This record gives sequence, C-alpha cells and structure tokens, in this order.
Amino acid sequence: MRVFVTGASGFIGRAVVAELVEAGHAVVGLARSDASAAVVRELGADARRGDLDDLDGLREAATAADGVIHLANKHDWTHPEESNRAERAAVHAISEALAGSDRPFVLAAGIAGLATGRPGTERDPSSAVGPDSPRGGAENLALEYARSGVRVSSARFAPTVHGEGDHGFIAIIADTFLRRGAAAYPGDGRNRWPAVHRSDAARLVRLGLEGAPAGSRLHAVAEEGVPVREIVEALAERLGLPVESAPAEELADAIPFIGRFLGTDMSATSDITRDLLGWKPEGPTLLEDIAAGHYDRS
Repeated sequence: MRVFVTGASGFIGRAVVAELVEAGHAVVGLARSDASAAVVRELGADARRGDLDDLDGLREAATAADGVIHLANKHDWTHPEESNRAERAAVHAISEALAGSDRPFVLAAGIAGLATGRPGTERDPSSAVGPDSPRGGAENLALEYARSGVRVSSARFAPTVHGEGDHGFIAIIADTFLRRGAAAYPGDGRNRWPAVHRSDAARLVRLGLEGAPAGSRLHAVAEEGVPVREIVEALAERLGLPVESAPAEELADAIPFIGRFLGTDMSATSDITRDLLGWKPEGPTLLEDIAAGHYDRS
C-alpha cells in the first residue's frame, strides 16, 4: 500500500513510518523543511515538501495514495485557535480527496474529556464539535466521511506517548519542575494519566490503517491510568528534587495549557480496540521510561 503520512518526522510519526516500512508499505511523508525531509528519507520513505496550510498539496498527495495517516498538528499552545483552524482545514481537505474511494484514513485524536467519573471508552463520542472546539472538531468531522466512502478511523492517543526522545507533556513537566526546584502533584495526586509507548502506538496506527472498519474509534492506551502522584514521584527521584503537593490551579498557572491536565482524571480503556485489531501493547510502561532516564533533560 502507498501511504501518505503527515507529521512523518515527528516523535510519533517516525515510529509510524518505520512500522509501515517494515511491514512492506511504501510511504510518502510530509516534510516542512530539508531537515525533516532528510529524517523521512533515512527511515526508508519518500519525502514530500509541504505543510498543513498547503491544502492543494494535501489533496494531491491524498488522491495519489492508497491510504492516509494524519499525525501533524501545529501544537501552538499560545494560539490554539490557529492550531484548531489548521487541523480542521487539513482534515477536511484530505477527507474530500478520499471521498467515494473506500480508501483508509487514520487521523490522530485525543482521549481528554471523553467521560466523567469513569474511564473513557471507544464508544464515547468526542465532545469537540465545530470549528471553535479543540482540534477544530476534526475527529467528528472526519468520522462523518464514513458515510461518504472513506474508511476513516480516529486513533485517540493517550496524553503521554512516551519513549526515548519524547519532548512532549512529561518532558515539559519535568523541565518545569527543574526550574521550580521541586516536583509537585495536584491535591492528593490520585487522579490518573493514561499512557502508551510509542512503539505500541505506531503498531496500532498500522493495524488501524490495514483493517479498522469505517467509523472506528481506536484507543492507543496501554495503561488505563497511572496516578499522577506516582508520575511526579518518579520524576522527582530521577531529577533529585523534593516532592510536594500543590493546588491544581497553581500548577495550571505554572505549566501553561498542559498544567490544567495534571489535575484532571483522564483514565481511558482500550479493550474494544484490542479485541477489534488484536492489538497487544508490549513496550515499557511510563514509569519504566522515567526510571530509564528518558526525561532527565528534555
């Protein structure tokens, strides 16, 4: 299968491209720069220069592919409205290009806000609807195309896709603790944070591309919920910092955007995904990766 991948040179994207190439697929990765293009080529894929604002280029690449995986996002924490706009526009362009073809389209999504008082499941619809919602409501927009001849599925990643080289949420939190001179968990720290190793996430994306039915919601969640206090204590041990409790509001201010998630219980299951695709996570746990020193410095 010839697969077009956005975000191909990113932390998750590199693992996905390597997984696809190893499985025998021909990959074309979107690259914003010469450096990104070089990374994509080193993985055994072809590079296509462009970005999420090049909608004509996205449509052209999707039309020429047997399947599409959309992982890119601007991740502009200062101007999230710009990230949301670009995400919705890109997903719309790709979906329109694939309409009526029955070709697969896997797009990245998240599990935050799925349920209250219980772990979120694949049966829970995203509450993000419309262009002004998180990610521009792109998951719901894309899933509508299941009725228009696109074998679309959303891959909902745990908030932490961890592993060596991760510069995401946990790395940013670790850097904040280093600047503060102390590690802090919100309240009693019993709220939970789902996680998945990036090798497991990459395999899930490939399986979804190859066999997920149209309209599927897939959960890339290996650990249903690691108590935030345990995550903070593990970081503190590695970083040589004292541990304290702090009000959730204080941490939300100390770590813009990401900090507000620290005080939220975001547990989620992946039982339906495992049964549907035969997916079985095998990578290290989040606490094992912290102990291995992957977050000593971001």
